[in-house]
Amino acid sequence: MREYELRHDLKRSEVEGYQFPLGIEPISLPAPQQGYTLEYTPGEEGDPDTYAFHVVLSHDRLSAVMRDAFEFLPQEVVPIVEIGSRDAYRALDIYLGSEMIPTSNFLKVWKRFEPILLEDGSIGAGANAEHPFVEIFLDTWKGLLINVPIAMRREVEQMLARHGLREVLETWPHDIDHAAEPPSQLREVLATEDDQSPDLDEILLQLREAWDLELDVDPEANVDESGRRLGMVLWHAIVLAVREDRRGKGAYITVWATAGSLAEMEQLVNDHVEAKMPQWSFEGFFSVDRVAFDERPEALSDLTMRRNEPEVHLTAIDEW
Repeated sequence: MREYELRHDLKRSEVEGYQFPLGIEPISLPAPQQGYTLEYTPGEEGDPDTYAFHVVLSHDRLSAVMRDAFEFLPQEVVPIVEIGSRDAYRALDIYLGSEMIPTSNFLKVWKRFEPILLEDGSIGAGANAEHPFVEIFLDTWKGLLINVPIAMRREVEQMLARHGLREVLETWPHDIDHAAEPPSQLREVLATEDDQSPDLDEILLQLREAWDLELDVDPEANVDESGRRLGMVLWHAIVLAVREDRRGKGAYITVWATAGSLAEMEQLVNDHVEAKMPQWSFEGFFSVDRVAFDERPEALSDLTMRRNEPEVHLTAIDEW
């Protein structure tokens, strides 16, 4: 797999001196007020009182502020990635590091992926720590969240002031979310020359491996965003597999199955590969999402909606 490249055919949008990331194209979007809003949050159950700075600034200024913001991180952090979800029952996938890692390691990976993280409008990333409680996170709109204990407020304000940023009453107009028409649209920013060009799924996989990220869901539960229990649902997964004899590079195995939780889906797929495809070894999920029953493929058109037992319905192998 080659290193990713950004497209060269995109023209950066600019409104009143505010430069947008390449992945966001404004339609009827006004320029924001550059600066930051500040919110105090009292601690609960032993958590410290904090201040949350939400910083909005033009793309050409963002990287320098990010570098200074990362200076507030302690020596060890937990990486975070948020990305738009294909799962039928949630809008966002949140990945967290399985354990704390040296901040220096986090920053090495960040540097490698910074161009895509600063430009793509469907992915956000950052890190947090508990001692002291600090979070530095770049959201999908490329707003910068700096969350710190109250004792660090002045340090953050001084850093932002060095970049010409001051507290404002409002950054983006509050009525954007209620506009009659979409105020902006997302654009693909990754160059795709052929099948070997990394797409956003591949970028996410590389980040998951580099930062040891895990999807932040209860693997034993199966609920939607409101907490409603879903029971048995249809799943679509792309599985990473390697040959048991280690010949060849490996394969992607596409699986359609019914399962009652992520943990059950993983066990079901692992058992199926072991029993039905003994030449392959299950290495993990490249992607795994719940699918609305009406969105099932034509090959499963005869599948009945109500299922009482976990079952694999359809598989396909793509060796590479």
